[in-house]
Amino acid sequence: MTALEGRTVVVLGGSAGIGLETARLARAEGADVVITGRDPDRLEAAAKDVDATSHTAFDATDPAELSRFFGSLPAPVDHVMVTVGGPYYAPLADVDFGLAGRAVEEHLWLPIRIAREARTAVRPGGALLFMSGTGARRARPGLSIAMALTAALPALIAGLALEVAPVRINLLAAGFVDTPLSASLLGDALDARREELRATLPIGRVVGPEDVAALAVHVMTNTALTGATFDIDGGQQLT
Repeated sequence: MTALEGRTVVVLGGSAGIGLETARLARAEGADVVITGRDPDRLEAAAKDVDATSHTAFDATDPAELSRFFGSLPAPVDHVMVTVGGPYYAPLADVDFGLAGRAVEEHLWLPIRIAREARTAVRPGGALLFMSGTGARRARPGLSIAMALTAALPALIAGLALEVAPVRINLLAAGFVDTPLSASLLGDALDARREELRATLPIGRVVGPEDVAALAVHVMTNTALTGATFDIDGGQQLT
């Protein structure tokens, strides 16, 4: 049997990047896959790509829609991976409080809401996985909000691990990952950043979404892991 044979994996934010690659790998490992996203057309294409069991387009940061989605699942699922949202960077003078508030919603309130849903929606021993980053661990101008969220998430995950047990909950903290989100953030500077990382990272290459997906599947299937943060940045913090 493959690692996830007979299991159901839900990926919120599964229409692109890390979420899509995790759904693809979970399906290859035998899981039934349910994916969600905000863009219906992109989500439908992703569902066909990974042969998803089902897909639902909605905004996961809407509490009513999130609760409705979990209530619609036909039976307790085994694992939930959340890749919704992205980092928010802005110098203090340029902070958009609406966008900053959405970042807080995505990275703090959403995990709490999903953890509450997991008490009935995820089978005992199943796993919740959330995403964070390693790049905002060092103080730099424009990173204050990202730094605060980066620091808060490991503590939140550790605390929730005691409250959602026997469901497990863990955090994956990535550095630069070569995804469409990274491309949208960097624009014309993307190729230069790739070259810089190839030259400076200890692993000698850029981290891809398939690397994060492999870690995600491992954390799903290793039942000794909960309340932990796992860094995956190719040694970016060391350089």
